[in-house]
Amino acid sequence: MTPIPSNRAAEARRVAIVSGTGKTGRAIGDAVTAAGHVPVPLGRRDLTDPTAALRGCHAAYLMAPNLHSDELGFIEMLLDSSHRAGIERIVYHSVAAPYAPSMPHHLAKAESEDRVRRSSLPFTIVQPCAYMENLLPGLRETPPAISVAYSADTPFGLIGLRDVGEAAARLLTTEDHLGATLELGGPELVSVRDVARAAGEVLGAEVGLEVTNPAAWTAAQEARADSGIDARECAWLTAMFDYYDRYGLPCGSAGIPAVLGREARSLDEVLAEELRASLGESRL
Repeated sequence: MTPIPSNRAAEARRVAIVSGTGKTGRAIGDAVTAAGHVPVPLGRRDLTDPTAALRGCHAAYLMAPNLHSDELGFIEMLLDSSHRAGIERIVYHSVAAPYAPSMPHHLAKAESEDRVRRSSLPFTIVQPCAYMENLLPGLRETPPAISVAYSADTPFGLIGLRDVGEAAARLLTTEDHLGATLELGGPELVSVRDVARAAGEVLGAEVGLEVTNPAAWTAAQEARADSGIDARECAWLTAMFDYYDRYGLPCGSAGIPAVLGREARSLDEVLAEELRASLGESRL
């Protein structure tokens, strides 16, 4: 995003980003900074007094931690605190296909969307698809590989994280798209197999593709003593992988152009940017 001119610096606004220390929060914070405003990242420790943490901010990005056990309660708390703190603009981070009853964490976002709409706060809801960057760790290994617990051929509207950050920053710092619900997907539907192909072209090497199934993934997690995933999270992730295995996660591509006035970056563009940067670092 283009920074605002220095003669408009007095208009810079403080923007709270709940869960702002994770990868999504950092991407939004970078984009808010680039737009000439002041990001205020809020992690768990900052929310012991959420009203105090939000006070002094013009806008707030409301995002629950991944797989939160009570997203609806968390968002209700943030909405109430936003009212008390005088927040004038909120953007809620939902997900593509929120009303998917077989996926509990998606369904919690559908319920939270309803609560946001009834909050009386000026709002926009964004529904990002899965990030292309989620598949990068394996692609940065030697040899590069992707391992998934669902079909490699079902369709996804994978989106680049920087595009999500820039769209969020635009919504948080303007009055654009008030009351809207926007799907944030990439410019075309792609599969995991497409990701492996595109990554191989960037890296100039064959990318391994290991495909298991949700049941096998669950068994592997249960056999590990150090998985770091509790029983509830394991069940929710298994349900998500089962959904992906059957249906993928298609997502509309119109949201990014509507907000940013340009197409989202393609799979090839995101992988070229991310993987070439990694290659450059490995040669230093």
